[in-house]
Amino acid sequence: MKIDQETVAFITGGAAGIGFALAMALGKRGAKIMLADLNQLQLDKAVQALTAQNIEAAAVLCDVADEKQMRAAANATIARFGKVHIVANNAGVALGGTPGEIAMKDWRWIVDINLIGVAHGVEIFTPLIQSHGEGGHFINTASMAGHGATAGMAPYHATKFAVVGYSEGLKPELEPSNIGVSVLCPAWVKTNIHRSALDKPTGGNSEDDPQFKAMETVIGSGLNPADVAEWTVECVEDNRFYIFTHPEFAGGIDMRHAQIKADYDACAQFPAFQKANAS
Repeated sequence: MKIDQETVAFITGGAAGIGFALAMALGKRGAKIMLADLNQLQLDKAVQALTAQNIEAAAVLCDVADEKQMRAAANATIARFGKVHIVANNAGVALGGTPGEIAMKDWRWIVDINLIGVAHGVEIFTPLIQSHGEGGHFINTASMAGHGATAGMAPYHATKFAVVGYSEGLKPELEPSNIGVSVLCPAWVKTNIHRSALDKPTGGNSEDDPQFKAMETVIGSGLNPADVAEWTVECVEDNRFYIFTHPEFAGGIDMRHAQIKADYDACAQFPAFQKANAS
């Protein structure tokens, strides 16, 4: 889609990291920006930074896991800018752990934010985008963790795989309304997502925990959010669906697809399935 001075973008998790970088990249193309986040101080600083770049911006406190707050944020966006075109469902948290030791309240926490938060954005904003007939675009932030899994981060993988699948289902459904869908799947980016685990309901590990320090080191070596945002906006303009950021991860996707193909081939050798297919 074309991004210009008539474009209005709503961005969750918009006060920092990829969300703020998206706001800057979209704003520099002329878009008006509504930031949504949980931290008022960071929101104020983010709006000031955007305004300093001559970007028209506003902000609203919002917990994406809370439907009422998301509806209020949508209403605030319409009240301020009159309409909305781009919705970046970007807010997210991280959670790992050992199976059998992860509290269900922590599971609900990550699912409510990483998955239901995206669903809130889509369900609430789709009618608003459709209402003006000018088209629009959803950017749903998933992760490379939504394409391949490793030990120790099962809850995070579960939510990110879900966002990828959800987005794949949305794309053909929203095309008739001229609403595009992209699913952003970065690997390591210099953000504070690893710190979100410190806020899980049952309490997080301390910053001195070896696992936390290891993750902080990996995250610290990641991509600049501004580069990820610039590429993301280019992909939105080109109506690209999957937005990847790390070409070196392609081999892992190939390995996963090879395993899937091998197991499909194996099922074809099961006699009962052969009979079913023959009939």
